[in-house]
Amino acid sequence: MKFTLATIALTCAVGIAGAAFAYSGEEFAPQAKVTLDNARAIATRARPGQITAQELEKEKGGSGLRYSFDIKQSGKTFEVGIDAKTGRVLENAAEGPNPD
Repeated sequence: MKFTLATIALTCAVGIAGAAFAYSGEEFAPQAKVTLDNARAIATRARPGQITAQELEKEKGGSGLRYSFDIKQSGKTFEVGIDAKTGRVLENAAEGPNPD
């Protein structure tokens, strides 16, 4: 099979675009009453910007199941947590520095 540079570039671009919408914690999705798309909309209304990471996780607070989004706004990253069962905003705060 012969690959051209254009084919390789297109394959990489599609892979990167697909990865932007993937999220960890998909195994918890059947327990969520709020869809990922709805949670994304709620999160970006609460903190307009670009979503750079997303996950569905079990965590204390609210119903115990939440979507967590990293949203980049004006050069800062904010964590926005949305209850996966009620759609309520649980967190909307700037992320602190990551320890190395």
